Amino acid sequence: MGVSGSGKSTVGGLLAERLGVPYAEADDFHPPANIAKMSAGHPLDDEDRAPWLDAIAAWITGRGDRGGVVSCSALRRRYRDRLRKDSPGLFFLHLDGSEELIAARLAARTGHFMPAGLLRSQLEALEPLEADEAGAVVAIGGDPGQISERALAALPR
Repeated sequence: MGVSGSGKSTVGGLLAERLGVPYAEADDFHPPANIAKMSAGHPLDDEDRAPWLDAIAAWITGRGDRGGVVSCSALRRRYRDRLRKDSPGLFFLHLDGSEELIAARLAARTGHFMPAGLLRSQLEALEPLEADEAGAVVAIGGDPGQISERALAALPR
């Protein structure tokens, strides 16, 4: 989990590879209307997110005990609650870094529908993991390999 540009896709893919489990990119679950809205520079609202979150939750539930990694912003507690409703063992890794670092990554990124201008709205929406949520915060400094190693180390054994 984390804001756009925090490295969810890159680290998620590396982590899934290390764990030998499937990887799913949450962006692939968005309906075309959501992508068009974000591409136009408008943040999604909860009504936009509901079917997207439900599709991701279905993928997670469908994995059962076999495991998997899915990258998803999951910025708010209620979104994470929706994702874990039928998968109470779901563990979140919050990829976290400074606004400056993330903004620089977004500025360097090409070919993505999420404009850098929406970073501020994502940071404002972000609700950190709470004590009763299974998860860990992973610092995003360094290269993707270093970050994925920290993510791997943060997972419960």
